[in-house]
Amino acid sequence: MVSTQGQVQDLRSAIVEQPGTIQYTCFHLEHHGQRINDFTELSEVTDLAAGSEIRLIEDPYTEREARMHLVRVREIIGAAGNRVDAFNGVDAGLSLHENVAPWTGSDAGFAAKQKTANSKLSATENPLSDFSFDGPPLIQTLVPRNQEPLPKTIKGLCVSPWNPPPPAFRQRGHFLYLQLTTNEGEQFQITSHVSGFFVNRSSNSKFDPLPKASPKNAMAHSLLTLIQNISPSFGDTFKAVVEANNQREPLATFQLTSAIPSNPWLVSASSSSSTAHQSDLTRTQETYLLSGVENTETLRDWNEEIQSTRELPRETVQDRVFRERLLAKIFAEFNDAAARGAALVARGEVAPLNPTESKDAQIFVYNGIFYSFGADGVGTFTSEGGDEAARIAVGKDVAGVRSVNQLDIPGLATPGTIIVDYLGRRLVAQSIVPGIFKQREPDEPQVDYGGVEGKDVVADNDAFVSTFSQVSKALRVKRHSVWDKEGKEHVLEGSVETKGLLGTDGRKYILDLYRLTPLDISWLDAYWTDSVGHGQKPLDRNYPHRMSVLRPELIDAYWRVKMSEFVKAELDKRKDEKKDETALENVEQPGQNSSGENEIAQKDSTLNTEENGNETRKDRGRVDISEFSFSLNPDVFCGQVPQSLEEKEEWSNDEREVRAVAAHLHQKIIPEFIHDLKEGEVGFPMDGQSLSRLMHKRGINIRYVGKLASLSKDGSPRLQALKGLAEQEIIARAFKHVANRYLKNLPTLMATSCLAHLLNCLLGYETNISPKARLDEDLQDLYKDADYSFANATPQSLQTDVEAQTQLRYRYTLEDSWFSSVRPAQLLREIALKLGLQMVAKDYRLSPAPDSGNVDGGPQINGNATHSPIDGQLVNGTSSNGGKKKKKRNGGDSPPASTSTSTILEHPLTFVPDDIVNIVPIVKDSSSKSVLAEEALEAGRISMMQNQKELGQELLLESLSLHEQIYGILHPEVARVYHQLAMLYYNLNEKDAAVELAHKAVVISERTIGIDSDETILSYLNLSLFEHANNNTAVALACQRHALELWKIIYGPNHPDCMTTYNNAAVMLQHLKLFHESRVWFEKSHAVSEQMCGKDSISTASLAFQLAQALALDQDHKGAVNRMREAYSIFHHKLGADDRNTKEADSWLDQLTVNAVSIAKHAKDVQAQRIRRALFTPRVTLRTQPQAPVGRSSAEGLNGHAPQSNGSLDNRSIDELMKYIESSGDATRKTPTKKRKNPRSRRA
Repeated sequence: MVSTQGQVQDLRSAIVEQPGTIQYTCFHLEHHGQRINDFTELSEVTDLAAGSEIRLIEDPYTEREARMHLVRVREIIGAAGNRVDAFNGVDAGLSLHENVAPWTGSDAGFAAKQKTANSKLSATENPLSDFSFDGPPLIQTLVPRNQEPLPKTIKGLCVSPWNPPPPAFRQRGHFLYLQLTTNEGEQFQITSHVSGFFVNRSSNSKFDPLPKASPKNAMAHSLLTLIQNISPSFGDTFKAVVEANNQREPLATFQLTSAIPSNPWLVSASSSSSTAHQSDLTRTQETYLLSGVENTETLRDWNEEIQSTRELPRETVQDRVFRERLLAKIFAEFNDAAARGAALVARGEVAPLNPTESKDAQIFVYNGIFYSFGADGVGTFTSEGGDEAARIAVGKDVAGVRSVNQLDIPGLATPGTIIVDYLGRRLVAQSIVPGIFKQREPDEPQVDYGGVEGKDVVADNDAFVSTFSQVSKALRVKRHSVWDKEGKEHVLEGSVETKGLLGTDGRKYILDLYRLTPLDISWLDAYWTDSVGHGQKPLDRNYPHRMSVLRPELIDAYWRVKMSEFVKAELDKRKDEKKDETALENVEQPGQNSSGENEIAQKDSTLNTEENGNETRKDRGRVDISEFSFSLNPDVFCGQVPQSLEEKEEWSNDEREVRAVAAHLHQKIIPEFIHDLKEGEVGFPMDGQSLSRLMHKRGINIRYVGKLASLSKDGSPRLQALKGLAEQEIIARAFKHVANRYLKNLPTLMATSCLAHLLNCLLGYETNISPKARLDEDLQDLYKDADYSFANATPQSLQTDVEAQTQLRYRYTLEDSWFSSVRPAQLLREIALKLGLQMVAKDYRLSPAPDSGNVDGGPQINGNATHSPIDGQLVNGTSSNGGKKKKKRNGGDSPPASTSTSTILEHPLTFVPDDIVNIVPIVKDSSSKSVLAEEALEAGRISMMQNQKELGQELLLESLSLHEQIYGILHPEVARVYHQLAMLYYNLNEKDAAVELAHKAVVISERTIGIDSDETILSYLNLSLFEHANNNTAVALACQRHALELWKIIYGPNHPDCMTTYNNAAVMLQHLKLFHESRVWFEKSHAVSEQMCGKDSISTASLAFQLAQALALDQDHKGAVNRMREAYSIFHHKLGADDRNTKEADSWLDQLTVNAVSIAKHAKDVQAQRIRRALFTPRVTLRTQPQAPVGRSSAEGLNGHAPQSNGSLDNRSIDELMKYIESSGDATRKTPTKKRKNPRSRRA
């Protein structure tokens, strides 16, 4: 069943994925004998209705389709082996969803085992049984399980040495010659023909590509069918492969085509079975199979494709869907191709167009894409900060291109643009604009609009005014005057740095969009000063560049403030006018009453007022905002010199407005941000990425992260947590700048040695106080011009460098103890993500090595590991087994003892170069979001807020369909829509739909955003809630466990928002009648709330209320009364006696108190009876002996150690006896007796 709203291409994709038609790749579809165009919608097919039949017709092959068919068949039969990608990293697009829990079953199995209220589940049945709240992060959480290898369907399938066909046979329709080796050991030579595939007569030494004679002749349209016909065992093994693949989550196996896959920062070692390199001859031939003999199929005119796609019609919804789908596709393909080329340029594998220039000034063209370095190679930014300013400018340019792309203004073109950070360098990749390299006449400027050579030469062109004005209006850029070096005035719609170029293709291009917003003058006034000659800048004014601009989000926030002021002023004006009218009526009232004409006029006025009453009420609250305007001049404080007094006054007003925006950031935005995090008004960030994203959303630049840390120093526990997270982000970014400085002039082969040494100086200095860089002397001799200064770095020098960078870039002074107080595991993750490192997943020694073996003998993290969880790996040159075994075994990776091994044992290193498996590029693109899909999503949200559930649900489903059609399923935006829709269905009580969407959101988030990203963690937590609501609490607890383990990896224990997760886990355990385990989680949630929110907060009171109920279920009645009393006291103090929470707590307190008194009285009576029996001299028979009271041994009773053992009754009261027994019981527990394995098993 397919929908008529879908595309024919979607139907084709579904056909090739179905088991019954998986063998087809070259075909077309027909309806009533008429061929269906593959690039149309199904709704456009004539007479196509429900129940119509569409026929699949095999097509003749072309050479390209034959090559694609071979690649496809190799993949589906499992013969492709592992694919080595030079761009994407190890395990790119990984998903751990299948490892978290068995996604089947329900709570029925648990209910069957819960025969009594106190029955327990085993550790395997309760995923949270061995969870450690404050334990170290478990590295194995990020490593996928080793999967059983799929059965081999064939021994080999590759391109034959006889390939390519000679001209004579090419005329007969031969495309490829293949060589197949079956599991039976037979070898077949196969010809790819225009009609299909057949077995030919060739052998390894003889060439005869004609069909083989009977009985071994075979021919089929599909290569898959041909293999099945000639190999008897292929059918069974291929069926086993299909069944194994069908058991996996489909979204976890689909290839990512519309987004760059995420790369995990921890991967299995290259020696691991999961990443073992396999022999595959055809892997070397994939370039030919994908690109053809001449490699012409990958050479594309990217700029023409992007611009022609933008110019597609957009009148109807179908036109917009088709256009935006093609745009998303072409941008995804351009980003992938540009990033791959940038990696090659950074490694020095592409020849420059200007080899005689300095390295920073060199430019490159590869695969139709233009590359340059993000450095000031030609002196453009000399006065702005040089290389530092150029690096920032290209980053702002990408953000500006993305903003203009989002506006989607007809008639305005932008080149495809990305930036790539790789091996210490920043590269810019752009599609080639036609005419940008054209040499113009001497008196003709190189650009047609804006500044030509900075602000000295300015070009005017009326053809650009209309399109640029649309950009300026949308981005709130003021139309203003600028002056060239001769003092001539030019009126521009944008910044003088923004350029317009009329390409040779006739299109208007907008370039250099790094100054769409004004400079942050408050920051520059405080921390920047122009260089005077070659003198040293003062330390308090030495910010590295002058490209500090305000964020667009801040401009929008200030626009809203000005808008609200305008509306308020208009409303106040109306009130004043109304007061004046009322006063005037009161003055004229006597004269009107004496006139009959006035009475008639008053009646007519009343009638008109009644008729137009509705319109008057509607218009009364409306304000015409067409007169409101707000825009900023981006060129203020940039050296412009107004000429006339009027111009100077206007310029002064523009400067005043920009200063007001900068002041708004300091006086309003940042304090509100701190307040919201302190009060829990917004979700607390989990790592540096989420903190940066939250700051940017509020309009706060990342350079203010130091100010956030300073404002949080003496605050509440939540602000202390913010301070720690901000400092971690500052240190990670400072380390990145230090590392980039060393990597910039190093050959690629030395990058891992450099990074390993720097990491040893930062995080491994306690293991080895004087780490030495490991360098290959032979390679040093090969690269004599390289800069090896990183080898001289020490922990002390690196500490000084990091402190200098934090002060220079973030104006923050780290505490003296920061070097030893950082969270090493979390800091290592931040550094790896910022530099693109993929490291071996093992427990790195990030703390001092113990003097002796591990006492507990259990696995630990941060240097005390007794056994590495990944394939029994050794930890940094020392044995990872217990302390006693450590003396008997050699360290290092090689079993036999050697001199080098002894040296490593004497001077261990936390990180070695081999620990860095790969370095991947960090890509920032300029792709825009789908306007159509976002509009549908926003309309659905508004409808839901207005309680129009049916309309809202329909719009949201339409938005989901649009997202899937435009982006493809595997895309971050689709994951976010799945996440939002799952929440919607959960609130609508449609649990099954919520669970299904939440599962998809988890898998797509893992593959496109990251397996340990904050969004993935939130997706797992939501999935846990939905599974629990769907009566699948066991799986819900597994999701909780996985999310909490990830939480510890990226943040550490006791995140300010984790108390909600702990509370949810406790409720789930309570649902499974695991009352004691539930109590433990309630207690932890309550403890975190006391720490983060305070002991007298409403949150703590609510958790104390729940904890009291949990204690009552766990038979701790005294504790339950105490906790409920605490909750009641807080509610009564904070909310008052009449509040519902206070009354409910009071009611529960009365019930728990009565229950506790009753139980205590009963227990006292039971104890009294036992005491009376124990105080009489027992009559001991031959075969019996008295049983000792609780907490006493039999020997104590028989040997006369019981109190008052003379046979008389004790004259103390029962209360005194109870106190004595309880104290003596405590004393007896202190005597050296045999330890119990599980102290928790003894409870009431």
